[in-house]
Amino acid sequence: MALFDDEPLRPKKVHEIGQDLSLLSVDELRERIEQLKAEVKRLEAELVSKGSSRLAAESLFRR
Repeated sequence: MALFDDEPLRPKKVHEIGQDLSLLSVDELRERIEQLKAEVKRLEAELVSKGSSRLAAESLFRR
């Protein structure tokens, strides 16, 4: 929580790579797994999007 109202709230880190997992409950671990799976899907969708853009640009310049 911010000390003053005009201070921006910092987003809570969901997961940090290499973090000690021994202090997390089973439910917390499951939640993090689901969040990470969702992030992987988002990253893969961005890869597809960028690949489509690149292919479109390459086909435009090959003419």
